[in-house]
Amino acid sequence: MQYRDLGRTGWRVSDISFGAWAIGSAWGDVDDGESLAAMHRAIDMGCNFIDTADVYGDGRSERLIAQLKRERPGEEIIVATKAGRRLPQQVVEGYTAENLNAWIDRSLTNLETDCLDLVQLHCPPTELYYMPEVFDVLDSIVRAGKIRYYGVSVEKVEEALKAIEYPNVQTVQIIFNMFRHRPAELFFQEAKRRRVGILARVPLASGLLTGKMSAQSQFSADDHRNFNRYGQAFDRGETFSGVDYETGLQAVEDLRALVPEGVSLTQFALRWILMFDAVSCAIPGGKRPEQVEQNSLASDLPALSEVQMLKVREIYGKYIARQVHHRW
Repeated sequence: MQYRDLGRTGWRVSDISFGAWAIGSAWGDVDDGESLAAMHRAIDMGCNFIDTADVYGDGRSERLIAQLKRERPGEEIIVATKAGRRLPQQVVEGYTAENLNAWIDRSLTNLETDCLDLVQLHCPPTELYYMPEVFDVLDSIVRAGKIRYYGVSVEKVEEALKAIEYPNVQTVQIIFNMFRHRPAELFFQEAKRRRVGILARVPLASGLLTGKMSAQSQFSADDHRNFNRYGQAFDRGETFSGVDYETGLQAVEDLRALVPEGVSLTQFALRWILMFDAVSCAIPGGKRPEQVEQNSLASDLPALSEVQMLKVREIYGKYIARQVHHRW
């Protein structure tokens, strides 16, 4: 496992880390015992950073991480959580000092700690990034000792660029994968200049970039790849990175031809992300130990060639760009 700086925090994090949405909710059936085993395997493989949120299973994901930390005393496991999605409706008026403190207090309880490592605003409305008073509240919560650092999780590149104007925003979590190239343009350059850590979320486009899906694939009723495919429940970009499913399958077939022997498409997709040195880590999810182990192995793969990188860009341009590039 390789490690990279997480912005200005002083932390060195595993470049393949662990995304804990799937072990909480919205990805079909999940077994808590298997979820714990998956996280243990991630730590065994060198992972030291886990990303979660207070709404993943209404705290289920956070509580499982607390159990993991109890079972691995003395080991460095940095935990990032998120706040804001507990609002019944996403409106900027809900991001009050009272609400932010209440959400953070709940996460403190779930994670069984007296100080959260990193709290990220959870894809708030775009207008919030023009409200410095919200970031002032976060600064006051840092001073109170409830959180060490804060960052944001965003939907759009424009939100990311605005967020990093605030001097104490330490990290930005953004969708970045072979189906989402736009963050690598202006945003990565600015984040590097300001020494802001970048968490590449949805790195496998909700599983499309594993190459394991087909036109016949079925998703359970409680899986967002079923109930949010067209943005019915939350932003469409969160599901399959906003790409039409059938179009995504066509692009995946072209991508397969680029994958070296002995490497999976999943690993190739993760290694592609790591070709961008502005990225601190990718955070693929995993519900089973064997999944997590295979993801982790991407960290030590050789760099992709210039030809491979060019071909990925060509496939993106052929199938994907017109659907997503200027939307997010």
